[in-house]
Amino acid sequence: MNHKIADLLFPDLKTTPEDIEKKYPPRNLKEGARVTRHAPSPTGFVHLGNLWNALIGERLAHQSGGVFYIRIEDTDQKREVEGGIKAIFEVFDWIDIKFDEGFGIGGEYGPYIQSERGEIYAVFAKRLVSEGKAYPCFCTPENLEETKARQKEAKENTGYYGKWAVCRSLPVEEAEKRIKNGEPYIIRFKSPGDENKRIAVNDLALGLLDPPENIRDEVVLKSDRLPTYHFAHVVDDHLMRTTDVVRGDEWLATLPIHAQIFEAFGWDRPNYIHHSVLLKQEGNSKRKMSKRHDPELALSFYSEMGYLPQCLKEYIMTLLNSNYEEWRLANPQADMNEFEFTAGKLSPSGALFDLDKLNDISKNYISLLSTGEIYDCIKIWADKYDKDFYNILTSRGDYAKSILSIGRGGAKPRKDIAFMSGVKDYISYFYDELFEPDYTLPENITAGLKTLKNITENYSGIYDENDDQTVWFDKIKELAVKYNFAAETKLYKKNPQDYAGSISDFSMVLRVAVCGRQNAPDMYDVFKIMGNTMLKQRLARYAGEEKF
Repeated sequence: MNHKIADLLFPDLKTTPEDIEKKYPPRNLKEGARVTRHAPSPTGFVHLGNLWNALIGERLAHQSGGVFYIRIEDTDQKREVEGGIKAIFEVFDWIDIKFDEGFGIGGEYGPYIQSERGEIYAVFAKRLVSEGKAYPCFCTPENLEETKARQKEAKENTGYYGKWAVCRSLPVEEAEKRIKNGEPYIIRFKSPGDENKRIAVNDLALGLLDPPENIRDEVVLKSDRLPTYHFAHVVDDHLMRTTDVVRGDEWLATLPIHAQIFEAFGWDRPNYIHHSVLLKQEGNSKRKMSKRHDPELALSFYSEMGYLPQCLKEYIMTLLNSNYEEWRLANPQADMNEFEFTAGKLSPSGALFDLDKLNDISKNYISLLSTGEIYDCIKIWADKYDKDFYNILTSRGDYAKSILSIGRGGAKPRKDIAFMSGVKDYISYFYDELFEPDYTLPENITAGLKTLKNITENYSGIYDENDDQTVWFDKIKELAVKYNFAAETKLYKKNPQDYAGSISDFSMVLRVAVCGRQNAPDMYDVFKIMGNTMLKQRLARYAGEEKF
């Protein structure tokens, strides 16, 4: 009789599960090779959790000589956002994670988008119905809400199970009649679970798990004939020969459901790797990062800010495996992919996301880039996100490169740049069209306003861009002494009350006058790159301030 219901539900379906299995044979891979997938839904922005999943999957597959593919899970079409699929690929193209096959790439195990796999799901749903492992359910949303209210009143667990699963035991004749009458229905999996029994799952990240068996009759096909996540991912992972499923630990509660569906078909389960959530420090406590409250959760945040993808991946790797930092210190020039990632080292309690640490990693990485490399990175970012800055930067490319070369190279390179959007402010004082000076001096500089004005006017008269660094600094010291600044730091420290400041304080006056800020790289290099004309214009502008 189950065959009769199955034929009524799928009257035109002639394809069999055996036909499908022949189309998707086991992969011809070496022993130990792993097949992993990234399976995003186009229902919102791409976030760090997606990158987290993808990096784990990519490393497990590629370091084992396996396959890493992308599958679009778009069965929740009510929540799908316009351009969602395009956004997914734009972000992963930016982050430079490579897929071997999948949607938009191709491969022998497609289609790699669930909305185009409808017949496949129907074939396997029909098999479940014909074997008495699934059935049509005619309960309306109102019926289900009423059942839920009664369960709460009776203080029982909510869901469609046991005595509450009223369509599970419908007589075949009645089900047949209702189908022929055109009543809307969904198809539910008939759970064989016992709430007093448990299943055993060896999670590669969390170890041995023993959750209770699932007892609810979960939906496998919705009224629009699209599958639920529970059903679709089981069918797809089996047919695409996925060996390892990587996902967040919020899916742990559904593991018994998926285990039952695999078992119902007689299929081997893939390995599961459930990783913990990303946490954020808030005061003295930690909380889960959220899409609503944390803009830095979105990967687009890092693209727009101009973080380099490699820096973001480097930081994520430090969170995924605690021994990555030690390995990186021992192998500073090595490709990240040379590190042997281990699922067993994933933190079971959550990883604390620290933007400051990401910035430190970024600064270290960027400090090692050549002038040409960092110039190209800035140019690419500005071309997309700040056209005005791009035009300023590229109109005098050699000048921009000379600015970026300051403190670059050598044993201790400067570490000022964490992301490309910060470069504009970092070098703005080199460009009159960007120059917005702050002439505030440190409070410890005691020289009066008249003295400050005279310092800058007099320095303008002695500066020579052809001086080498020694002559240049000797001139500064000679001028400093005239205004009662100590020529040597040790003299100032010995008798600070006798001086208007130290030689470093005197230099600060010049730095603020020329650069409009207290923090800037080595002044000799800055002044030389600016050139005589700009330098003297800046000194004159400072001396002409209304405060004088």
